[in-house]
Amino acid sequence: MIAEAGLAALWLAAALALLQLGLAFGLGGGEGRRIATVQAVAIGQGLMSAIAFAALLALFLRSDMSVLLVASNSHSQKPWLYKFAGAWGNHEGSMLLWVTVLALAGAAVALFERRLDERTLGATLGAQAALALGFFAFLLFASNPFERLNPAPLEGRGLNPLLQDPGLAFHPPTLYLGYVGLSVAFSLAVGALITRDVGPALARAMRPWVLAAWILLTLGITAGSYWAYYELGWGGWWFWDPVENASLMPWLAATALLHSVNVLAARGGLRAWTMMLALIAFSMSMVGTFLVRSGILTSVHSFAVDPARGSFILALLTIYIGGALFLFALRIGDVKEGAPFEVVSREGGLVANNLLLSVILGIVFVGTLYPLFAEAMTGEKLSVGPPYFDSVASPLALALAAMMIIAPQLRWRRDSAPILPRLLPGVFVALAILGLTFWAAPTIGWLPRLGLAIGLGLVPASFQPLFGRSLRRTPLATYGMVIAHLGVAVAILGAASDSAFTKEKLASVRSGQTVDVGPWLVNFRSVMPVAGQNWTALEAELRASRGSGVNVLRPQSRFFSEPPTTTNEAAIESFWNGQLYAVLGERDADGRWQLRLWWKPFVTLIWLGGFLIALGGVMALAGRSWTERRQRRRLADMELYP
Repeated sequence: MIAEAGLAALWLAAALALLQLGLAFGLGGGEGRRIATVQAVAIGQGLMSAIAFAALLALFLRSDMSVLLVASNSHSQKPWLYKFAGAWGNHEGSMLLWVTVLALAGAAVALFERRLDERTLGATLGAQAALALGFFAFLLFASNPFERLNPAPLEGRGLNPLLQDPGLAFHPPTLYLGYVGLSVAFSLAVGALITRDVGPALARAMRPWVLAAWILLTLGITAGSYWAYYELGWGGWWFWDPVENASLMPWLAATALLHSVNVLAARGGLRAWTMMLALIAFSMSMVGTFLVRSGILTSVHSFAVDPARGSFILALLTIYIGGALFLFALRIGDVKEGAPFEVVSREGGLVANNLLLSVILGIVFVGTLYPLFAEAMTGEKLSVGPPYFDSVASPLALALAAMMIIAPQLRWRRDSAPILPRLLPGVFVALAILGLTFWAAPTIGWLPRLGLAIGLGLVPASFQPLFGRSLRRTPLATYGMVIAHLGVAVAILGAASDSAFTKEKLASVRSGQTVDVGPWLVNFRSVMPVAGQNWTALEAELRASRGSGVNVLRPQSRFFSEPPTTTNEAAIESFWNGQLYAVLGERDADGRWQLRLWWKPFVTLIWLGGFLIALGGVMALAGRSWTERRQRRRLADMELYP
């Protein structure tokens, strides 16, 4: 009955989304009563969606093999955490999670949004209902997660072993929360365009949603990068894979939107640009989600194999993205651009920042989708990999980091004062480090060389907005900006250091043999069988030393029986200045084992930087929320005591 209850809740949620859409755009009652009803219906829709997803979680935790989705993606012997994660480790479950978060976000808007007038709030909830309705229809007519299996098998087929990792249990939901958080910015922009009410009040309503989505996307991307680094055993942290790019594209758009919405909220400028970015950011979320979940990345021919699902996906993309862009084109003449500013100003710096982010987004978008369309049109497989992205996107990313040294030092509206003294700390450090690298590391490439220089130059520039201010009176949001920019500097330093100084060694070894990698001597001791809850493995013992003390590493080659899969579990030892990384390969005919070793100086700075960027976002969100709450309380007091 749990599956039937979940399906009924899904149908009810879809019906409420349809009702919400109708009420929001003109059916029934007076204006005030209709808005109150729309809000109540939005909350009901969120509740029904949550019940449907809770039912799916219960089916996976109970290992109910009479449900097709459970039998196809779970196994009774799996640890409970992976039964739990199995609910969204597949197409149907992930789409149900997606629409549940979408509906809960709409309910949160209905419950807490007090900045907008009733017309714009109603139009926003109507847009959110229209989004949800399409995804409910997709689940109910093309991708039912509660479909029964008769007769039920005794056992399931298990979950992809690569997904049986704590990091992957939480990485997809984090990204989904970020994706769907941008749906609120999208709906707010659609609502404001419909009512022609684009201004600072809209930006203040949109900003916490964009900031929260950006924080979650940052955490999700950072966690996904580290998962790929330690789980896939290839020693890298970013491969420009289409699945990785699918999460990077909305993050780039959200980063541009975050800066633009701040200008609109504080200065009333960049109105049309902010609306366009809000539409693009969620459009990238939809493109990314469907790239991952439609099967198109496995093969473009999956559309031919499953024409109903593929056509449905294309129709949703066309309706939502095409409809939003048509509305933008229709209303662009009514959106006043707001307060003017000069080129040399904080606004000018933020526009340059936005343009660079947009160009990088365009490069990633074209590089990700071009091979898929080319294969669909010609049948030929093309590959656009790291050489394209590294040579085109990386220089622009460094230019963006260089702009981060300059832009925060500029004043709002116009800046006629000499700027060189304000730029001196960051520029001096960058030039000094650039010169030092020619002496200390003459053989490294120009991209890592510039990365080290600009990254270290950005460190003092990040703290510069605090100079000359009372630290006690400085808003928490300013500290958040400082920490986030510092995080970018730290991540760039980690990436540049990994690219410039990593040492790699591939060796065939027997017991007792020693190989060197960087400053390390690694002794291969033995290989022993070990067993886990649902796997067996061959585990090597390595003794690593670089002068004093010994560190033991135990890389594994694991075998999962359901489904039959072999994976490599890397052994990683962390130190203050880098990581030693080891992967056990196959045994050859002569009895020697393939062993792959890396010494990666300061590679952990990449993920530390990601964490700092997200922490800066959290501080900015908390600071702005506190300030707005305090202002509302003061206004309430003024009304009570005129």
